[in-house]
Amino acid sequence: MSANLLAVFYLISGVLFILALRGLSSPETSRQGNFFGIIGMAIAIGVTIISIGNFSTGFIFLLFFLIIGGSIGAFIAFKIPMTAMPELVAGFHSLVGLAAVFVAISAFLNPEVFNLGVPGNIKISSLIEMSLGAAIGAITFTGSIIAFLKLRGLMSGSPITFTGQHFLNLALGIIIVGLIIYLCSIQHEYLFWSLIALSLLVGVLLIIPIGGADMPVVISMLNSYSGWAAAGIGFTLENSALIITGALVGSSGAILSYIMCKGMNRSFFNVILGGWGATDEGSKTSSKEQKPVKNGNADDAAFLMKNASSVIIVPGYGMAVAQAQHALREMVDSLKKNGVKVSYAIHPVAGRMPGHMNVLLAEANVPYDEVFELEDINNDFANCDVAYVIGANDVTNPVAKTDPQSPIYGMPILDVEKSKSVLFVKRSLSPGYAGIDNDLFYRENTLMLFADAKKMTEDITKSL
Repeated sequence: MSANLLAVFYLISGVLFILALRGLSSPETSRQGNFFGIIGMAIAIGVTIISIGNFSTGFIFLLFFLIIGGSIGAFIAFKIPMTAMPELVAGFHSLVGLAAVFVAISAFLNPEVFNLGVPGNIKISSLIEMSLGAAIGAITFTGSIIAFLKLRGLMSGSPITFTGQHFLNLALGIIIVGLIIYLCSIQHEYLFWSLIALSLLVGVLLIIPIGGADMPVVISMLNSYSGWAAAGIGFTLENSALIITGALVGSSGAILSYIMCKGMNRSFFNVILGGWGATDEGSKTSSKEQKPVKNGNADDAAFLMKNASSVIIVPGYGMAVAQAQHALREMVDSLKKNGVKVSYAIHPVAGRMPGHMNVLLAEANVPYDEVFELEDINNDFANCDVAYVIGANDVTNPVAKTDPQSPIYGMPILDVEKSKSVLFVKRSLSPGYAGIDNDLFYRENTLMLFADAKKMTEDITKSL
C-alpha cells in the first residue's frame, strides 16, 4: 500500500474518532459514537496490517498478539460489572502508558528500523518525541496502577502525604527535563533508562496524595496523559493515526478534567498536586455516629412518596454496587401511576468516574429527559416533597457548605437537605469515599433506610 493511500485511510479513521467523541458527548447519540469509534479503530488496525505487505514473521506475530489481546479485552468487557468499570478504565490507561514506554524503548534501541538514525546518533527531534512519550507513558502506567488499587480497595483511598512531597515532585520533574536535554547531547543508554525509572516513580508520587473523592478527576486526567503519550510516540513513528488519536484523547481528557474540577469548585492544580482532603476526620466521625437518627422501613418510605406531588431520585455508587437501577425504574413507574412527578438528580462526580450514574440509568431505560445535572435541578429541591437518596453520600453532604476544615469544603453538592423529607438508603452510617461523616444523616427531615439498596427499593415498590 502506497504512503499516500495509507495516509488517506488513517485520515478517515481520525475523522471517525472525532465523530465518536462527538457522539459520546450525549447519551442519546452514545451508541452511534461507539459505532464510529469501532469502525475507525478497525480501519486503523486493518490498514496497519496490510501495510506490512508480506507474510513475514513480524506479520504472524502481529496477528498472534492481536488475537490474544483482543480476546482478553472482549472477555473482560463482557464479564466486568458496571461497579468495576472505574478501575477497569484505570487499568486500561496503564496499558496504554506501558505500550508507549515499550515502543519508545524499541525505537531507542533499534532506531534504524524506524528510520530515526543509528544507536548513538538518533535524530534530535525524534529523540525528544520518544523521550516525552516514554516519560508521560511511564507516569501514566504507575499512576494508573495506583488509581486502580485505590478504586479496587486494595489500597487506602485516603491521601498519602509526607513532608516535602511537593518539592520532591518538583525536583523530579526538573530532573526529568534535564535528563531529556542531556540525552539529546549525549545519547547514552543509561540516561534513557534513568528517565523511564524516574518517570515511573513520579507516577506513583503524583497519585498517592490524591484522596478518594477526587478519583473521577484522576481517571480523566490519566486518560489525558495516555493520549499525550500515544501522540508523542506517533510523532516518533511518523504515524498520523497515532498522532490524531492521541491528540484527541489527550485534549478531551484534559477538558473533561477541567470540567470535573469546575463542577467540584476546585482548582485543577490543587487536585493534580495532591494532598486535598488530607484532614483527620476520625474523631468527627466517631462522635457523630453517637447522634440519634430516624430509622424507617419500606412502608414508611412508600407512604411518604405515594402522598408526595414530586420526588427527586439521587443515585450514587451504592446503587451501582447493589445493581439497583432496574428496581429503581420499577419503583418510579409505580410512583408515576400514582400521579407523582419524578426526576433524577446527577452530581458531576457521583460514582467513581464521569458519567457513571448516567450509564447505569440508561441501562435501566430511564428516559433522558428525566435526568438532570446538578446545576439544572438543584433549585428544585426546595420545592420537592421527597428526595430519595439511593447510595449517594459525599455529593449530598451539607458540610461542604459549612465546615472549612472538611476535605470537601467548597464542592457544590445536591441540596437534598432542603427537601421536605429525605429518604436515605444506606447499609450503615459509615462515611463515604471521601472518608468523612455525612451531616445529612442526623437532620430532622431525614429518614434513614438501613438496607441493601436493591432490596429496599423492591420492598418500597411492593408497598406502593
